[in-house]
Amino acid sequence: MLRAITNRLVILIPYIWLLFFFLLPFLLVLKIALSDLEYGQPPYAPQFSFTDGWGVMWEKLSQLDLENFQFLANDSLYINSYLSSLQIALVSTFLTLLIGFPLAYGMARAPDGVRPILLMLVILPFWTSFLIRVYAWIGILKQEGLLNQLLLWLGLISTPLEILSTNKAVFIGIVYSYLPFMVLPIYSTLEKMDESLVEAARDLGCTRIGAFWKVTARLAVPGILAGCLLVFIPAVGEFVIPDLLGGSGTLMIGKTLWIEFFNNSDWTVASAIAMILLVVLVVPIVWFQNAQARATEAGK
Repeated sequence: MLRAITNRLVILIPYIWLLFFFLLPFLLVLKIALSDLEYGQPPYAPQFSFTDGWGVMWEKLSQLDLENFQFLANDSLYINSYLSSLQIALVSTFLTLLIGFPLAYGMARAPDGVRPILLMLVILPFWTSFLIRVYAWIGILKQEGLLNQLLLWLGLISTPLEILSTNKAVFIGIVYSYLPFMVLPIYSTLEKMDESLVEAARDLGCTRIGAFWKVTARLAVPGILAGCLLVFIPAVGEFVIPDLLGGSGTLMIGKTLWIEFFNNSDWTVASAIAMILLVVLVVPIVWFQNAQARATEAGK
């Protein structure tokens, strides 16, 4: 009896966590997104209240307008912000995969005694504040920074490059910051791979490259998908990196949301932006979970 109660409590803890730290904030943001702008404190007038009772609340919900969402759909600024964020996130995810897969593969094929050291080196940047690491790139990428000074000293350029306050700096910042999130899932997948499968493919006539693509790359797909999601999802809503490394022309939805909330004090539109962003990010998560479930069922 005691064990059954304990097991139920253990299962209940994640649901309680989701209730207080996801569902309740989600409902609060949704309520603000459906509210009307008001110049006061707080700067919105709710169209309904959770304390009105179910009958009154449902009646008001049936009369709700979606003015804030319609405003976002008709304003090119917000549409371009979403499209630009998706583009930057996709390119950054691809670049992170391009760099992270060889790193993860090399770590998985390293001697057993060296792997913990390599793993620690990948995790080591997390020991430093994220904000400090991004600020460090300002000193590296600015015109009189370390990178330009090195290139000038080597004679590779004659004038300093303009990297800071461009999208290139944003790509560099995102790839650097989220690279461990790509390396670790792929490394975890490749480390468990049976090397005899590659040897069998070679014995059956595959070249080294052919065996890599037909065996290693295919077995690494779950780690690749997990790493891409771990990079893509936070990169879409990134604010710190485009704000510090990108210029005024860098348009990302996280930066637009911050401006609406703090500069314009338009909580209703900012909440609507957040709701749409949440929907955009939930779609790949649900797709990945369904793909994993189908793969598990096929494996059985």
